[in-house]
Amino acid sequence: QEPLTESGGGTVKAGDSLRISCAASPSANRFKCMGWFRQAPGKEREGIAAITAGGNVATADSLKDQFTISQDRARDEIYLQMHSLKPEDTAIYYCAARTETWPCTPDPVRFPYWGQGTQVTVSS
Repeated sequence: QEPLTESGGGTVKAGDSLRISCAASPSANRFKCMGWFRQAPGKEREGIAAITAGGNVATADSLKDQFTISQDRARDEIYLQMHSLKPEDTAIYYCAARTETWPCTPDPVRFPYWGQGTQVTVSS
């Protein structure tokens, strides 16, 4: 079983909102920090937000007004609520996790476990 599985991606129109989800496998309750990242075609992977098991959140400054990370620990799931989507938000969105709590910031190199990603396409 994959440790992380994203869902909820799709095609939306500019200005729409969308929530995507990431489910951790039951054996993955060791994850103490989880995060969201995205990668657009031809660009490097970008960190969006991360959240600790205790609920501490770190969000990239440039994305704070548009993206909100949350979690349901009982379900071993995290979510990314996206608002006012723009065509430039089109990317594959990835969930990632680590077994250490700190530092829990959306820096891709700190996360050893990754999901397969979910495509989000924003049409103009």
